[in-house]
Amino acid sequence: QVQLVESGGGLVQAGGSLRLSCAASGRISIINTMGWYRQAPGKQRELVAAITSGGSTNYAESVKGRFTISRDNVKNTVYLQMNSLNPEDTAVYYCNARIVGVVGPRGYWGQGTQVTVSS
Repeated sequence: QVQLVESGGGLVQAGGSLRLSCAASGRISIINTMGWYRQAPGKQRELVAAITSGGSTNYAESVKGRFTISRDNVKNTVYLQMNSLNPEDTAVYYCNARIVGVVGPRGYWGQGTQVTVSS
């Protein structure tokens, strides 16, 4: 079994910062791309940022220059540093990872963590 456990969400004022973490555990052989998605009420889930095992990154246009994704391959953890937050960033943030475990590769999702930005 593979699990992704997120932490770090919460309530913050506009202009503030939050750091999300997502740790993968279980029978893992290889973790390929890891990423963060978000889903606001009434909207589709969208990609926020992703990072490959080699460290290449890509970001949604709306977060470029404000969010930074990183990973620790020893800890099997991906991070999302979010700065200059605005109310439009309010959403449930989900971690995603493509993992080779007992089976694979396949994609796994975390349970989601709420980020709320007040104006």
